[in-house]
Amino acid sequence: MNIALAETDADIARCFPVMHQLRPHLVAADFVARVRRMQREGFRLAFLEEAGVVRAVAGYRYHEKLFSGKNLYVDDLVTDPAARSRGHGRALLAWLLEQARVQGCDNFELDSGVQRAQAHRFYFRERMHVSAYHFVRPVNP
Repeated sequence: MNIALAETDADIARCFPVMHQLRPHLVAADFVARVRRMQREGFRLAFLEEAGVVRAVAGYRYHEKLFSGKNLYVDDLVTDPAARSRGHGRALLAWLLEQARVQGCDNFELDSGVQRAQAHRFYFRERMHVSAYHFVRPVNP
């Protein structure tokens, strides 16, 4: 297994099929440009590959908050369902936690949709806990 940042357009595009499984509203033709825009705001896209195939993807960023200090926030974390239960998600999560340590973060955070029970079991096994509710309201209903 190898974990790297997707820094070229080709690597970003290689991440799309796995990311699309978590974010089905995304369109392949727009994916690279969207990630590039987000990268200008500090977004990073990491991927785990095995035998030349992308198996897991994580989108993340660093930010600081008054109540919690410096954080590594995971926007997206997904493993290809065909490759689950083979340690890819755990390896990518461990890599992300190491990035947080190296950057001097106080916390490692992510939000997970309430419908993702299987993901929640994984996060609990990885010693994460629920610390807050996340409320959302569309700006233009």
